[in-house]
Amino acid sequence: MRRRPDIPAGQLHRFKIPSQILGSNRLGDPSDREVIVYIPHGETGEGLPLLVDLVGFTAGGPAHTNWKNFGENVPERADRLIHEGKMPPVAIAFPDCFTRLGGNQYIDSNTMGPWATWLTTEFLDAVETRFKCGGWGKRGVFGKSSGGYGSIVHAMMHADVWTAAACHSGDMAFELCYLPEMPSALRAIAQKGSIEAFLTDFESGPKYPGSAMHDLMTFAMAATYDPDPDPEVFCGIRLPVDLETCEIIPERWSAWLKWDPILLADTHTDALKTLKGLWIDCGRVDQYNLVYGARRLHRKLEAAKVDHVYEEFDDNHSSVDYRMDESLPYLAERLTA
Repeated sequence: MRRRPDIPAGQLHRFKIPSQILGSNRLGDPSDREVIVYIPHGETGEGLPLLVDLVGFTAGGPAHTNWKNFGENVPERADRLIHEGKMPPVAIAFPDCFTRLGGNQYIDSNTMGPWATWLTTEFLDAVETRFKCGGWGKRGVFGKSSGGYGSIVHAMMHADVWTAAACHSGDMAFELCYLPEMPSALRAIAQKGSIEAFLTDFESGPKYPGSAMHDLMTFAMAATYDPDPDPEVFCGIRLPVDLETCEIIPERWSAWLKWDPILLADTHTDALKTLKGLWIDCGRVDQYNLVYGARRLHRKLEAAKVDHVYEEFDDNHSSVDYRMDESLPYLAERLTA
């Protein structure tokens, strides 16, 4: 049952994109990826701006098109916003970027795969060719948490591809959001005997304790930001801390920090200035401490005179899809102007 059955529904188109480049991942993940594309009611897609939804850790893009109890999925939200005249029509693409390690940060990694390259080449080519939407000056990227991280990093590093971006509660200030998780990851390794044993046990099921998902996320971040090039190392996972004392290993932690949006901003403000629109928000009581990183980034962008919208809201990290009521119209209007 749709939340608003009285509103005309857009169409969802589901297809697979064969990939040549994703086959290089070390996780054994499939290279052919499903994509769902939303086209508003009465539209074919031709000439519309294209928004790309990068989902958070543990999810895949198609999950945002699933039925949602007592709420709206993203297509239903777009249907309502367009019907009420709050947002011009846009196409929205939902790519499946899920991995064996539970999620994606949407950057290139020799373990996870060349996800940034895939998103900015094969994926966009397939969607835009099929629906005649998007194109230079009419592409936006948005997401929350890991998806928010992907969105802001793509805005910085691929401003030649994207023209607008929205980062909801994105990962940043790594010492605040990632380092607190390291002791739990070390306990998980000690309990299972190795990272490989942890993952094998996790995958065998039939269920896992809640804390295991946070440990899996830590291992995924290690495989993303600083993968070990040694093919003998399981999934390229190496942590930036001593496995006995949890002391930071400076060389390893430095490799992680190179991907922190707070530090990336120091050398990518010129790219951000080329965007038509940049949206950043975060909950004031975000349980992963991400609001402090968001404030730091906002302060840097203000000092560099990067035009952007920055908002804080009275909530935490969970169940904040309602923030898209603000960001999606903003992106659509900026890309339509």
